[in-house]
Amino acid sequence: MKIAVWQTGSADLGRLRERALEAAHAGARLLVVPEAFTTGYNVPGVADLAQPADGPWSEAVAGIAAEAGLAVLYGFPEREGRRVFNSAALVDRDGSVLAKHRKAHLYGDVDWSTYTPGDALGALAELDGLTVGILICYDVEFPESVRAVALAGADLVAVPTALMRPYEVVARTLVPARAYENQVHLAYANRSGSEGSLTYCGESCVVGPDGADLARAGSGDELVMAEIDPARLASSRADNTHLGDRRPELYGPLVQPRTGDAPAT
Repeated sequence: MKIAVWQTGSADLGRLRERALEAAHAGARLLVVPEAFTTGYNVPGVADLAQPADGPWSEAVAGIAAEAGLAVLYGFPEREGRRVFNSAALVDRDGSVLAKHRKAHLYGDVDWSTYTPGDALGALAELDGLTVGILICYDVEFPESVRAVALAGADLVAVPTALMRPYEVVARTLVPARAYENQVHLAYANRSGSEGSLTYCGESCVVGPDGADLARAGSGDELVMAEIDPARLASSRADNTHLGDRRPELYGPLVQPRTGDAPAT
């Protein structure tokens, strides 16, 4: 399956339609776009702009996906009653919503001043015979998050993000490491340009289960594509048996709540 990642600073649904049609024309079956695509990430009044999961944004993206004939994963601020979540929805080619994830690990003032953290991992959907898992931005920086999605059966982990400078190490080092240690493909769709005090570093990428880049963007607005090959995944999993070699009985302390610093002796 060919997938496309659109690195952009846009929040324009008209441009999303153009990119979706471009990606579909090139043979892509899935388009992944950044975190908080519909509003921008570091912009004023995001909570006031938030919409329900089935609101006008959802209807618009459903129409774009159906017209282009490809699935679309996009980030948006989701309102549910008095709460706002940093969410991402995967919309199928017929306009139906296949899966939704709410960002579980909030980062910094931008997130904490606006969003409620999601309380689950493991949003999965089947697409062209592949199982797609969804995380958002900071989620991928926690090894437990990607491991949970991989153990749930993901072949591809798709991550809308808003990674800013000077944290390029996440895109260059952590994302390939997460793909390799969990034996998954990983698609990482970053923003470009600047918003307020944040300058995004770009470097959106698709990484194979061997940790090698299949596609990587620069710093500007760019559409990149890569093939997700089930045979390559099966071969890599046969050679690198990380998931099968785990010893969960030793990992209990990893899931205990942090209790603060150890007392002085």
